[in-house]
Amino acid sequence: MLRINQLVYRIAGRTLFDDTSVHLPAGHRIGLVGRNGSGKSTLLHLVEGGLQADGGSLERRAGSRLASLAQEAPSGPSSLIDTVLAADLERNALLDEAESALDPGRIAEIHTRLADIGAHTAAARAAAILAGLGFTQAELARPLDDFSGGWRMRVALAATLFLEPDLLLLDEPTNHLDLEAVLWLENHLAGYPHTVIVVSHERDLLNRAVDHILHLEKQKLTLYRGGYDAFERTRRLRLEGQTKARQRELRQRRHIQAFVDRFRYKATKARQAQSRMKMLERMEPIAAVMEERTVPLSFPEPKEAAPPLVSLSGVSVGYAPGQPVLSGKSTFAKLLAGRLQAEAGKLTRHRQLAVGYFAQHQLEELSAAATPLAHLGRFMPKAPDELLRTRLGGFGFGVDKAQVAVAQLSGGEKARLLLALASHAAPQLLVLDEPSNHLDVDSRE
Repeated sequence: MLRINQLVYRIAGRTLFDDTSVHLPAGHRIGLVGRNGSGKSTLLHLVEGGLQADGGSLERRAGSRLASLAQEAPSGPSSLIDTVLAADLERNALLDEAESALDPGRIAEIHTRLADIGAHTAAARAAAILAGLGFTQAELARPLDDFSGGWRMRVALAATLFLEPDLLLLDEPTNHLDLEAVLWLENHLAGYPHTVIVVSHERDLLNRAVDHILHLEKQKLTLYRGGYDAFERTRRLRLEGQTKARQRELRQRRHIQAFVDRFRYKATKARQAQSRMKMLERMEPIAAVMEERTVPLSFPEPKEAAPPLVSLSGVSVGYAPGQPVLSGKSTFAKLLAGRLQAEAGKLTRHRQLAVGYFAQHQLEELSAAATPLAHLGRFMPKAPDELLRTRLGGFGFGVDKAQVAVAQLSGGEKARLLLALASHAAPQLLVLDEPSNHLDVDSRE
């Protein structure tokens, strides 16, 4: 289905793929994993043709259909069901042509093709996918603009799944899903009849929905059989074997070198010493195992504040006057963080309380041209440069990343930056709304 041959790709002077090759056969369901910022989303863009490789090639089976999950939420007056149906351009074109075609032969061809692609059951299939992703039957006829961005992203996912392409590319498809929808998606992907490449940090999905793991590490791609747990076991054994082989090689080298040093100038042993020197030169060195370490999140220690930090009594809150929202986790998070004010009732905060707030929409508020160092500097204008770098280091931004423009960071790296900004004042209360959506598996854990 897909051959990646000696792929080379660089961005902003940094190499993401360095002469790496892998063959992905048709029918595999593949979980693409790697550290935040390693290049997983970039690989999907390369596969779909949105980016051009600096070297090597990506070859897809001739005539195969590809579809990827849109990163922008759809909008407009179209109903949910019509939006999903509109994604199948071939079906829509054939239906339009069927209304105007006059040639009997062409009419027969059109209806044969419509039958082949299941056009007459399309509405039922679209409705089933939307239902699996959490929409009620009554909501299917409502316009897109009635729904929030997160729910409209579910519609985008439904449209992509509805196409059922030969190669399905999904980049973090669970970010806007609740538990029930995630479980439905796991089952749907587990039974997908064609090839899937999914970038996900959900360990359960990577165990239940895929049968291979494609690991991106140190600019190389390696394909493993099985789900994520099997991948971890296999990789650990491989690394242990590589470490033992290197230790054996080093012992052998020391032994040979000792012989050479002892006898190279002794006439009776000089020929043997020369032979061993050539043996040393021919020995292929085994690389040392250098694990890519996940930097643990290091939150600054707050000043102690006696409880209660926040007290609420009879509080109502909402987004429009006189229209309180009686339930909603994100709404409650905004109330605690001071992003929404109580319309009624009493909310009391500790006089020394500092609150840190994280929400997914803040990713869009980051300045694309500014660096992590500049962002944190705006929050801490009097802090010395050394302190800013130390704080950023506690969230995985070393010397190489602290001065990189936000536009060049991955979604997971941006999430780490937001966590650093949310905790810059060492708050006693952290309010985190879906903080782990973009973090890799090890960062989550």
